[in-house]
Amino acid sequence: MIEPVILSLKVAAIATAIAFILGMAAAYVMTRTKLPGKNIWETILILPLVLPPSIVGYLLLRLFGKRGLIGAFLLDTFGIQVVFTWIACVIAAVVVAFPLMYQNAKGAFQSVDETYELAARTLGSGPFKVFRTVTVPLCAPGIISGVVLTFARALGEFGATLMLAGNIPGKTQTIPTSIYYAVTTGKEEQATTLVIIMIIFSFALVFGLNTWLKRKDYRG
Repeated sequence: MIEPVILSLKVAAIATAIAFILGMAAAYVMTRTKLPGKNIWETILILPLVLPPSIVGYLLLRLFGKRGLIGAFLLDTFGIQVVFTWIACVIAAVVVAFPLMYQNAKGAFQSVDETYELAARTLGSGPFKVFRTVTVPLCAPGIISGVVLTFARALGEFGATLMLAGNIPGKTQTIPTSIYYAVTTGKEEQATTLVIIMIIFSFALVFGLNTWLKRKDYRG
């Protein structure tokens, strides 16, 4: 029973790190540049959040399957098979959790008064230094909220993971897929234990985030 928990935490951590980098970059581009067709690109970025997980999983399967555009290239060029591996779990988690990171980062960037950034630039700071020393500190609450929610979403991902990675014990079986398997096979005790673990993890994440934000607002 411990294996699904370890794999879920591993997948969620890696997926959150990837979604953080991609989400921050996408949010910065969307809020700080004049990108042609911005509305279309933003709709595409947010789409996995509103599509049914089964559809997201199907599209990923079409991309990363042995005959898929990306999957065939990886298999033929590097001998790497994505489907039914833990990497597939990470890909599914990144895709479904990315919109949460993006939305929170975008909201955080939009809340920053650009006057501070302009002032830093007039004092000789380069774009990266302004981003690191001015923008990010001012966006910290929104960014941290995005990271926590992204991790929680990646930890609980089920539909797309089942489609792309399957439910192989000891290999691709995460907590949600393990719960599904336990329920379908009548292992109610195992299912209940894993459900309790998920609730505790989720509660701790959200409670910790809310506590930190309230303390920060109080000090502010």
